Formats: sequence, structure tokens, C-alpha cells
Amino acid sequence: MMKTNIYFIDDDPNTGQLMQRFCIEAKIECTVFQNPTEALLSFEKHCNNVDLIVSDLQMPEMSGIELLTAVRSIDKNTPFIILTGYANVDNAIEALRLGANDFLKKPFDMDELLILIEKTLQHRALEVENSLLKQQLKQKQVIEGLIGQSKTMDEVASVIKKIADIRCHVIIEGESGTGKELAARAIHTESKFSEKPYVVIDCGALTDTLLESELFGHEKGSFTGATTAKKGLLETAKGGTVFLDEIGNISDAMQAKLLRVIQENQITRVGGLKPINIDVRFIVATNKNLEDLVQSKVFRDDLYHRLNVIKLTMPSLRDRKDDIPTLLQHFIEMYSSRYHRDIQGFDSASMQKLISYSWPGNVRELQNLVERSIALADTPIMHIQTLNERNDVEELDEDLPTLAELEQRYILRVLEHFDNSKDLTAEALGINKSTLWRKLKSITDDELVN
Repeated sequence: MMKTNIYFIDDDPNTGQLMQRFCIEAKIECTVFQNPTEALLSFEKHCNNVDLIVSDLQMPEMSGIELLTAVRSIDKNTPFIILTGYANVDNAIEALRLGANDFLKKPFDMDELLILIEKTLQHRALEVENSLLKQQLKQKQVIEGLIGQSKTMDEVASVIKKIADIRCHVIIEGESGTGKELAARAIHTESKFSEKPYVVIDCGALTDTLLESELFGHEKGSFTGATTAKKGLLETAKGGTVFLDEIGNISDAMQAKLLRVIQENQITRVGGLKPINIDVRFIVATNKNLEDLVQSKVFRDDLYHRLNVIKLTMPSLRDRKDDIPTLLQHFIEMYSSRYHRDIQGFDSASMQKLISYSWPGNVRELQNLVERSIALADTPIMHIQTLNERNDVEELDEDLPTLAELEQRYILRVLEHFDNSKDLTAEALGINKSTLWRKLKSITDDELVN
């Protein structure tokens, strides 16, 4: 491991000798200069090998501020610490404005200086790491919306590219929060008919009647309130893609109707008699195993085999932990910009916790944690106190709630956090507004029963 190499500039030889002795004990390479001009000439030749500069403010020939200005004209990133007396604090603050990283008042304890050096170097290391992650992010987001450099994500991207231009039906399986909708949208946007409509329908949020009307449309007078005829989404999506999310939640009756549509490429509006030709590619998603649902007679095997031309499985985040640093960088940039916060990232200890955590909520849970951390951050470097397998914020209650109860509690907590804004709550939870309304109604109904 290479030693840290710093330049120390102070016209007092006793201070330089003391610094040299302390750096030897700390296993730091330290080059001491009494003349700032000599230090600058040396830096011009060896700037790539200098990790940090510590300079006195008041010196003959050249002040610390003048040295800082000259150094910044050569290299804008090398950390620079100013040493100053109490009477020159205003000048030290000016040095910060000109690009110094920190300053320390004289007289100081040498251990105090070494702690400041260590903190400054850690901050610089984080900046370098973030810069590398940004480069990786640009290189690895080969398909819009899908971020990752792991082998499993490379395989997902490879399948998407192969099938994008083929108008075959696709099943996307995976746990909640793994990015199934992102994969569906990527299949459409990577295709040669990406300019055609892309329609999303949340099957879990609609009753059979509403789902049928949304998919197939209806004729005027077909039911109370149908004052005009309406095209269905399958009709308006001609030439494009229809994404049916949570396909495992539709009833047997709707499965039969959907099967007929796929077989015949035709629909009939609710209350209508005339078949209408359609031309769409179906992509369906579920966090359940459709094969298991077929075996248990919950999902029709004929519909399953019609849809299962290509099956794409989105990996859980615990199976692609190599992607966590890149995903963190992506979400940090996103929410720092959205909330106008100057956030650099997480400290190294927090990064280790984030990488070792199992992420039961997958990428969506990671995204929500980053957003919450940035919203509450007090410093550019964020710190995570604890992460555990049960909850990333607090311990579970002693009453051992069910998963359904936990979901209800979390929804209410997020709703409270956003001052009862349904739009912001739905966005933070990664669900659409209609699904949120349905879940809130379920919570209200449960409270009435109890």
C-alpha cells in the first residue's frame, strides 16, 4: 500500500521539524519546505504524487493565499489546508473561498492537525470514488433506465436487446422493487417501434368491470354513465406495447377474455358487437411465480403458455450487490439535484453496511433510503447508523405484526411524512395513485371492522 505524501510549508524550521517527526510516527511521507517558492516549483514537477498540501498563511516572499492560487492554477483537486493565527481568520476564510479545503488556527496540537489531514484525505478519496462511479454509471447504463455492471444485469440487458425488435409476448418475473416495469419500458424503447404507444395497466388496482372497460373500451349506453363511446387501451396502443402489471391478480373470467384477445388479435368493446383488430405486444409482470399459480389452478395454463414466449427474471438486489455503489451514485445525483442539496455520498463505514444489507425491498428500498437520507442530511457526507434485516429505520414492534400490517404502517408513515400528499406518497412507494387509494381504503375498512 502506497504511503500518503504531503507537502508542509512553514518558514519556522522548528514547526517543520516537529511536523516531520509526527509524520514519521504516523507513517506519512512528508516533504517540508521553509520557502513557498521552492514548494511551488517542486509541486509543478511532482503534482501527481502529492496527496495534500499544508501551508502557513503568513510567510515571506509568498503568502499562503498566493501559494494556494498558484497551486490551483496547476491542479484544482489537490487538498489544501491553511494554518493561520487568530488575527488572520478572515484571510483563512478568504482562502476557503479560493479553493482551500480547511484551515486550522495557531497554536494547534499536532495530533489535531493529523486528524484534520486524515479527514481531508478521506473526503478527497470519497470524491475520487464518486467520480469513478459516475464514469461507471455512464458506461454501464447501456439500456435506458437499467443500471448495473453485474453479470446478472448484463444478462438481462442482453436478452432485452435480442427481443426488442421481435413482437413476441414477454413475461417478466421478480420480487417487488426489482425493476420489472423498467425492464418492460426498456424492451419497448429499445425496439424499432419505440415511437408507437406504450401503455401501462396495473391489473391489481382495478376491478374486473373497470379493467375490461379500460382494456376493451365501451360503446355509448353500454352501462350507466357511458354517455359516449370510448376506445380501449388495446385499441389505442395499435402498433405498440401494452404492459400488464401484476397479471397474477386478474380473475379467471378476465384471464379467459384476455386469452381470446391474444389468440385472435381482436377485441370487442363492452356493449359492442363488432370485432376490432388490434396489433400490440403484451408484456406482463408479476412478483409471483406464474408456474406455481398454474399448478395450483389459479392461473390458466393456456394463457400462461400464450404469454410465455420469453420469460425474463429480474434479479434481486442481494444477488447483484456489485451494482449497489453504482445505484447509490445514481440515486444520490438524482435526489441531490431534485432537493437542491450538496451531497457527496455515504462515508466508507456506511457503504459497507449498505453493501452487506440484504435489501428485502430491492432497488426500490435502496432508492427510498437514499431519498430519505438526502432529505434529512446535515452534512455532505451521509452516515447510516444501523441497518438490520427487519427494518432500516427502527426495530420491529414487540407485537410481531404480519407483513400486511407492516405494509399498512409503512404506508401511513410515508403518507404522514409527505403531509398527506397522495401523489408524493405514491411516488415514494413506487406504486401508482390508484393502487395507493385501494390500499388506503383497505386500511380504513380494517379499522372499521376492528
